[in-house]
Amino acid sequence: MKQFRTLFIALALTIGATAFTNAQSKVAHVATQELVETMPAYKDAMSQLEKLEKTYDAEIKDMLTEAQNTMQRYQSEAETVTEEENAKRASELQATERRIQEHSQRARQELQKKENDLIRPVIERAREAIQKVAREQGFDYVLDSTTGTGVILADGKDLMADVKAELGM
Repeated sequence: MKQFRTLFIALALTIGATAFTNAQSKVAHVATQELVETMPAYKDAMSQLEKLEKTYDAEIKDMLTEAQNTMQRYQSEAETVTEEENAKRASELQATERRIQEHSQRARQELQKKENDLIRPVIERAREAIQKVAREQGFDYVLDSTTGTGVILADGKDLMADVKAELGM
């Protein structure tokens, strides 16, 4: 009976020690936003977006200038034309204003879609590199230490340099 008890206690201690060892997870952190923003593909995507945004801004500015010129011309001619013509011109200007607003809204939507299309692959590549490095180094969890993500203290291993090396940066 004593031997059984001793064996049982030894077995319980071994199982407890194993469970305790397994419960200790390795945790690392990386500032994903900083990582993504330093990637060349991200910089290329942002320059494409800026170029597209400038194109849309120029189009809208041209449309506004044309509408303002037309409005000024109509105002200067307002006293020499009939009331019916002035009403027709006013509705024409309102239609032009609506077209400008619709074009502006469409441009914003297209910019947002383009941003998603260009940035998503960059973020995915960063995520894959983080996962690969973390697995190679035996980490169970990787926290995002970007400011404002909820991580208050990040004293663990910072994977930033290793992930940048994996990405060839």
